[in-house]
Amino acid sequence: MDILISEVGPRDGLQSIKNIMPLAAKKAWIDAEAAAGVTEIEVGSFVPAKLLPQLADTAEVVRHARSIPGLTVAVLVPNLKGAQAAVEAGAHKITIPLSASETHSLKNVRRTHAQMLEETRGIVALLRGLPKEQRPKFEGGLSTAFGCTLEGDVPADRIVQLAEQLMEAGCDEVGLSDTTGYANPLQVKMLVKRVRAAVGEHALTGLHLHNTRGLGLANVLAGLEVGITTFDASLGGLGGCPFAPGASGNIVTEDLVFMLEAMGLRTGIDIGKLLKVRDILRAALPDDELYGFTPDAGLPLGFKPATLAAPRTQVA
Repeated sequence: MDILISEVGPRDGLQSIKNIMPLAAKKAWIDAEAAAGVTEIEVGSFVPAKLLPQLADTAEVVRHARSIPGLTVAVLVPNLKGAQAAVEAGAHKITIPLSASETHSLKNVRRTHAQMLEETRGIVALLRGLPKEQRPKFEGGLSTAFGCTLEGDVPADRIVQLAEQLMEAGCDEVGLSDTTGYANPLQVKMLVKRVRAAVGEHALTGLHLHNTRGLGLANVLAGLEVGITTFDASLGGLGGCPFAPGASGNIVTEDLVFMLEAMGLRTGIDIGKLLKVRDILRAALPDDELYGFTPDAGLPLGFKPATLAAPRTQVA
């Protein structure tokens, strides 16, 4: 597989809508995406149920997802307590969000940068106390990396410094998140290059991009040009940060898969099967709008996905 698409709808998508998807529908959604070839899904977040009742059943969802062969089960954790719950449930990957905008951090997780770095060190200690084969992969996710609706511009120097501090604290890798949909292609390339120069190419392979201003796929292309191979996306474009006003619009998984496959880049995902997964969301969330150009227009006549073709195409 050339490009890894990490489905974040069950976490980022569901946390941003008022309606609560039934547990059975969440399980069916994850089952169907895995059957379509999606190999990594962020299935929820370990936060207090009173804050995000939409994700109160995350532990149950993790345990179900763990039963699917070949699926990497990812979760978001805001602190050490959340990480402990994630480990107990059996998550394969955990991400702690560190907002580059301290104003956003205080709104989102009620902690300063120093406090979040301390939580990070606590999680690292927890994980290092586990047998190696039981340790989840630990990512430090740099939120609002491309700008903030509360602070505006976020200096690139700050992003680089925080990435270095996360790696020094013991994270396995860092990721850059366009939480507010502010990023443009030139900015994506510049920031990826700067962070990779500071922490190493191996430590930054993924981007979490939003399509708030219509630049989501353009920013994916920019990421590809500088060697990024993992992209987050949400089925039907559900999602956005509830603590960043106006920051709606995850990249639509269906549109991202179509673009990459049309370019000859293999995702391992059967787009025909993926498009049918939307039926599960429509039935479970009838009042919530689903987005996507590819689902609306359909696949072009004679379209040949790279995943179902040979030989395999590598990213240049």
